[in-house]
Amino acid sequence: MVFGQKRGRERATKEKDRWAIDNQQTIGEERRGGVVSGLGKGVTASSIGLLLKSCGLRVTSIKIDPYLNTDAGTMSPFEHGEVFVLDDGGEVDLDLGNYERFLDIKLTRDNNITTGKIYQSVLEKERKGEYLGKTVQVVPHITDAIQEWIERAAMIPVDGNEGPADVCVIELGGTIGDIESMPFIEALGQFSYRVGPGNFCLVHVSLVPVLNVVGEQKTKPTQHSVRGLRGLGLTPNILACRSTKALDDNVKEKLSQFCHVPAENVVTLYDVPNIWHIPLLLRDQKAHEAILKGLNLLGTATEPDLTEWTARTKIYDMLQDPVKIAMVGKYVELKDSYLSVLKALLHASVHHRKKLVVGWVEASHLEDITAEEDPETFKAAWNHLKGADGILVPGGFGDRGVQGKILAAKYARESNVPFLGICLGMQIAVIEYARSVLGLHNANSAEFDPKTPNPCVIFMPEGSKTHMGGTMRLGSRRTYLKDPDCKSAKLYGDATFVDERHRHRYEVNPDMIPELEEAGMSFVGRDESGRRMEIVELPSHPFFIGVQFHPEFKSRPGKPSALFSGLIAASCGQLDSLLNKSSHVGKAVGSGMSNGKATYKAHQNGNHSNGLNGSLNGAYMNGNGMHH
Repeated sequence: MVFGQKRGRERATKEKDRWAIDNQQTIGEERRGGVVSGLGKGVTASSIGLLLKSCGLRVTSIKIDPYLNTDAGTMSPFEHGEVFVLDDGGEVDLDLGNYERFLDIKLTRDNNITTGKIYQSVLEKERKGEYLGKTVQVVPHITDAIQEWIERAAMIPVDGNEGPADVCVIELGGTIGDIESMPFIEALGQFSYRVGPGNFCLVHVSLVPVLNVVGEQKTKPTQHSVRGLRGLGLTPNILACRSTKALDDNVKEKLSQFCHVPAENVVTLYDVPNIWHIPLLLRDQKAHEAILKGLNLLGTATEPDLTEWTARTKIYDMLQDPVKIAMVGKYVELKDSYLSVLKALLHASVHHRKKLVVGWVEASHLEDITAEEDPETFKAAWNHLKGADGILVPGGFGDRGVQGKILAAKYARESNVPFLGICLGMQIAVIEYARSVLGLHNANSAEFDPKTPNPCVIFMPEGSKTHMGGTMRLGSRRTYLKDPDCKSAKLYGDATFVDERHRHRYEVNPDMIPELEEAGMSFVGRDESGRRMEIVELPSHPFFIGVQFHPEFKSRPGKPSALFSGLIAASCGQLDSLLNKSSHVGKAVGSGMSNGKATYKAHQNGNHSNGLNGSLNGAYMNGNGMHH
């Protein structure tokens, strides 16, 4: 569903009960006459948002997750994929990452609604006596709370401009018939009735399977799912049908007839080379016209302008020169666990005109115990690592695979292979250096060995050891770059500080910094106190950078993260050229004198400097300040 405001009036836009498409995703089990799971609804929601934005409308997004967790912070990546972190510290569903990347917006924790959040807010009101002695029930109290939350979240500006957006795209997770989704379905039914026709547009995404035996597109799953949806009080305006190929005309007519949807409002989401094609698919089938008509916005919107998006998509399709990056992690069995890291690598590789090839390396497979138990797996893992042009160790929690990550960092350091360590990846790089270079063989993190005599990584003093959810160092924090000649500062365009998002409980031990720096490590980025280490480099290495923050969360198509751009450039021999260009452009932007002092206005995410369109040779500045 989508809900928004226009000229001070409430406007609703569309509902996404099932958004779909990613040709890499598998089709899940059909559920109780509803649609199936695993269709990529988040990408479709993002694509429709981008399409409406290209029509000149301001767009925001909301994701509804029917689980009881108040947020995604305590959920295993194996269970739910990655936890996406927002500027305000919200730990949310990974689909909000898709929204931010496609729409280039900055969402808040209130843009992710969960059953847990709704019930928690209602119960807090009940304890305060705000219901005046009434019996608190799902209807009307829970359903009213859902509608109030939607309207409140839709009012929050997310694009750097003042005032609410024109349209709010709302994605409801789950499938038709799920018990946990029922309060939200009921709330949306009430909402659509309350705001009336022209303020609410429902897009129902469903599966149209093709049976291999006869090659026929089957409409029954969609018919049953629409019947179930109508029985719950919601009537779809548009059908977005996921299939392996475009729908035949007779199939569209059949769906139109049995689902009571105009044939021109039946859209096909078929398999494409990459997901950047989805907004183009929707535009070519004039999905925007059907949505704008349903929202009475035809007279306000312009024709969609996706020129830049189309050009980037074509470049993506034509890339052939590979750059091989080894991803060394513990959750590699579920690729969604590292979704934002993958997207950031993709953004950077497309910018450098390279075809990204990711070698997935299970960290524990690099360890000696695997060599004893499964020599073939051990050999394959090391072949992946040694065959890579660059190595990336992403964040994570727990001690499984840590020794393998340390071995990967050691190999990258000793073999001069470009290396980027993120969060835990930075911490293990420090541990490896302390062990190998300082000779502290028992150096470790207090996370893995609380009694280690040489704790390179320690628990943060303000952290909680009794509560897990929301107790980490979360959200956007400022890092100050003390060395203007370091690679990180140059990659960020001669920045003096950067604002990046964090999610961690442990940090490098500040008491060990003098010893580490004397041995050759350079901690070039620190927080405002100077005690928290944010960026570490090895000046003697072609490209060896570790960061405590997560730069992947602010990478965008066409505006790759500076550090990911650096990794890809170093991995394909273009680093010197990139550093020179970045430094040159950074100084040009920062030029300007006031009372004999250089001045520069720091642009926040979403507000870009004219002339550069918020990018630095295609590398997004992430709202970071810089001066010359």
